[in-house]
Amino acid sequence: MRILPRDEKFYDLFTELAQRLTGSANMLRELFQNPGQLDSKVSAIKGLEHEADNITHDIIDRIDRTFVTPFDREDIHALASELDEVIDLIDGTARRAQIFRIQKTRPAAGVLAEVLSRAGCVVEDGVRKMKDAKYVYAISEKLKTLEEEGDAIYHDAMGKLFAEGGDALEVVKWKDLYDKIEDALDKCEDVGNVLQSIALKNA
Repeated sequence: MRILPRDEKFYDLFTELAQRLTGSANMLRELFQNPGQLDSKVSAIKGLEHEADNITHDIIDRIDRTFVTPFDREDIHALASELDEVIDLIDGTARRAQIFRIQKTRPAAGVLAEVLSRAGCVVEDGVRKMKDAKYVYAISEKLKTLEEEGDAIYHDAMGKLFAEGGDALEVVKWKDLYDKIEDALDKCEDVGNVLQSIALKNA
């Protein structure tokens, strides 16, 4: 019999964090669809990244102040860190696009960003329903599939980038941007793995 209630506020905070991830991923997709709005999208993503940092700080701080957590403290810390890192990678990609003064997009960047946007929605869905172990397992598999889809697009894009040649500086710019989007997709899969681990322990 549990005498002290578990602090369920963690679930709300994780949902808020996942919402920032989805929002920033959608903004990045729009950025590569319409580079003409580069500065406004970068600014919006930075705002979401700042909010995510504050939420992550609240979660970590709450661990130290909570006697009974809804699941292992180590897992709470891991999930918060993984979600925050995805958002940091998205923010980093957007800022690089701004630094590189991207004026024209490459189709592969838009496709990769679209896959990342879908992965963000799946992550948020998994976080919202993380108490449902069976659902979380399905979410983890979806994220793995999306990562594989992104990986195939990434390799094809990189092959074309170097095969086409052209201005060396442009090649370096787009290689870096492709790398960062792919890193964010990989990290989304890591989030799925953490969610699955939590669900397995608490099933």
